[in-house]
Amino acid sequence: MGLLDGISEPADLRKLSHKELVQLAKEIRQFLITNVARTGGHLGPNLGVVELTMAIHLVFDSPRDPIVFDTGHQSYVHKILTGRAGGFPGLRQRGGLSGYPSRAESEHDWMENSHASTGLSWGEGMAKAFRLRGETDRTVVTIVGDGALTGGMTWEALNNIAVESDLPMVIVVNDNGRSYAPTVGGLSKQLSGLRTDPRYEKTLDVIKLAVNKAPLFGKQAYELLHGLKIGLKDVLAPQGLFSDLGLKYIGPVDGHDLQALTTALRQAKGFGGPVIVHAITVKGKGFPFAEHHERDRFHAIGRINEFTGEPLTPSVQATWTDAFGQEMVDLGETHPEVVAITAAMLHPVGLGRFAAAYPDRVFDVGIAEQHAVASAAGMARAGLHPVFAVYSTFLNRAFDQLLLDVGMHHMGVTFVLDRAGVTGPDGPSHDGVWDTSLTGIVPGLRLAAPRDAERLHDALHEALEVNDAPTVIRYSKDKLPDPIPAERHVGGVDVLRHAERHDVLVIGYGQMAGTALQVADRLTKQGLGVSVIDPLWALPVPPALVRLAADYSLVVTIEDGMVVGGLGSRVELALDAEGVDVPVREFGIPQEFLPMATRAELMEQLGLTPRQIARDVTELAMSVMPHVEFDLDDLDDLGTQDADPAGHARPGKPVRRRS
Repeated sequence: MGLLDGISEPADLRKLSHKELVQLAKEIRQFLITNVARTGGHLGPNLGVVELTMAIHLVFDSPRDPIVFDTGHQSYVHKILTGRAGGFPGLRQRGGLSGYPSRAESEHDWMENSHASTGLSWGEGMAKAFRLRGETDRTVVTIVGDGALTGGMTWEALNNIAVESDLPMVIVVNDNGRSYAPTVGGLSKQLSGLRTDPRYEKTLDVIKLAVNKAPLFGKQAYELLHGLKIGLKDVLAPQGLFSDLGLKYIGPVDGHDLQALTTALRQAKGFGGPVIVHAITVKGKGFPFAEHHERDRFHAIGRINEFTGEPLTPSVQATWTDAFGQEMVDLGETHPEVVAITAAMLHPVGLGRFAAAYPDRVFDVGIAEQHAVASAAGMARAGLHPVFAVYSTFLNRAFDQLLLDVGMHHMGVTFVLDRAGVTGPDGPSHDGVWDTSLTGIVPGLRLAAPRDAERLHDALHEALEVNDAPTVIRYSKDKLPDPIPAERHVGGVDVLRHAERHDVLVIGYGQMAGTALQVADRLTKQGLGVSVIDPLWALPVPPALVRLAADYSLVVTIEDGMVVGGLGSRVELALDAEGVDVPVREFGIPQEFLPMATRAELMEQLGLTPRQIARDVTELAMSVMPHVEFDLDDLDDLGTQDADPAGHARPGKPVRRRS
């Protein structure tokens, strides 16, 4: 039985000796390696904060003292120390432990922060609230790191914290020099100077030795030496950045020295105002395969062998990200005006090969999506064609810049949205279900949802020809599907299946084109004439789509984005505008935050499988097309229309006739 078995709450840490705490840190690391290797998750970041998280819980009284992790993927050790170790076999699985802080899991989690750079703003708000309520014995601790300091919101928060001299906050900078990849930007260089200049620590050691050997000093001598220490920081390893903001600074501290960390944190807690504690950590600490993995230090992994670090389920099928990455390399050769932008995710979005081929034409701006988009507008204005590759969910942060800096200025910027649609295990904040509803309201914007690699190729080439409006290309986290050929092309619309009798027109967008064909197979067995189309450019709605829809008795749209303001609703608006009186049934994501589960589990829950969609459409067709004879026995085999066991709403809405 190990020490970890005796930890059920933070107070248990305070019963251990220093030697036992060091042993506990080793046990926690092995626990993380063993468990995350089996489930997948953010391994590297958490291996790097073991001692740091332990020290925080030794000094502060959670949950009375709120502990906020920015970003939240650094919170695994916090979960272990707050009694949730038993939940790790279900990490990031349906009904299991979240990969981020979760208020539903524990009172020790104050916010569910899975996007970077928001923690200081939350912390500042809570500290102000405690102060206003007279709760002067509470301190808010915010751990900022793993790239979060490259985000603009962090600096907006620091700017406000700096003027609050009595705000009970401790800001822990977890400085591992990385986010997914090595952290970029001026701040990174500033912190690197503190991290790496050997003269700083050597000189301080000399001073410390001299003071220890000397007789008692008076107050003036002490202040002189303290001033000398500050001066050495400025001269040997400049750190005026924080002091110029008016913030008390402690560090740098070895982030794996438990004793040094607890001492620094106690000093910070006793100060009574905002203090920055700068801790130097190693991402992936204690797992050699992570420490030596230069690409991302096992930032986020799938299932791996805990003894070799090798993936247990190696990918044998190409992904959308792979296909995009190769397309960008090819485009770079023929289009010298093309440049690529990433927000601290060079490899996850597939730009690694482009960066290797054209290092001067790729720009990593850090976790700063707003800056990325506004900078792209500037590049476009000066004659380039920027391609900003970003996870769909992270574009949410830069909507204002998309609307006003790119859209209103009619700039030719291409946005490539990876992980669009339902993503699953990372929870609702990472589902890319908002982009079609948000981007669709930008005047002039064109949006493509390619269904396979060939259509992705076409969309990228066409996007580069658009220099007076933003273009958006979205694709799924799912594996790249096999090619889905078109039977014919009608005015920019691909007809994937044509039926002589025009009963139902099924429109499948992007990854859902394959689902649309499977739905058609099932509906055809009911005796319906079903055609399937795919508009590569979904926005604006192609006029040819409107003309095709006018010939059918029922139009069905299938997408993996929000129904409210989604692509299906845009089809309905386009039909209304042209006076086309055809009922429309939209299938997509309901207006709710989805629970954590796999994509397949969520699609089943939402009724977005071929079987469930086919049943719903058949029931609608029975009311719209009374002349068709339906096989009711086969209809029973299609499944039920009841809500899922969890009680979540089914997507779409009842068919609506136009008057």
